[in-house]
Amino acid sequence: MNEQRRQILQMLAEGKITADEAERLINALERTQPESSPPAESRPKARPKYLRVLVTWEDDSTGEGQGRLNIRVPLQLLRAGVRLTSLIPPPALAKINAELDKSGVPIDLTELKPQDLEEVIDQLGDVIVDVDDPGSKVRVFCE
Repeated sequence: MNEQRRQILQMLAEGKITADEAERLINALERTQPESSPPAESRPKARPKYLRVLVTWEDDSTGEGQGRLNIRVPLQLLRAGVRLTSLIPPPALAKINAELDKSGVPIDLTELKPQDLEEVIDQLGDVIVDVDDPGSKVRVFCE
């Protein structure tokens, strides 16, 4: 039993709080720090297999109501794509980089390495992306 729970029970025993108040406090403690979940460090981290993009929205203007978009991209496809960039001839890479830059995507494909992609995947937790529409939500994460 943790110290906070013991203090709540002590206050109940001393008559400082009622049984209902003690129950609410204990429930609040359980919501903020669940005891049943093991520490994150003790579980080995599984290698993610998919990049997931979830988009939900509410559209009252068309009368269709709520909508949902669920995209699951195998990370193996992204890894293979990064490896394939090494097979593109340098003049073609220069043209691709110029077109990407012209489109507002300043990425140099000659600098893209598989270990960089793995670091991005490792750092990509549950990311919430802000959207201008308050009725919409976008989540991007690996699973």
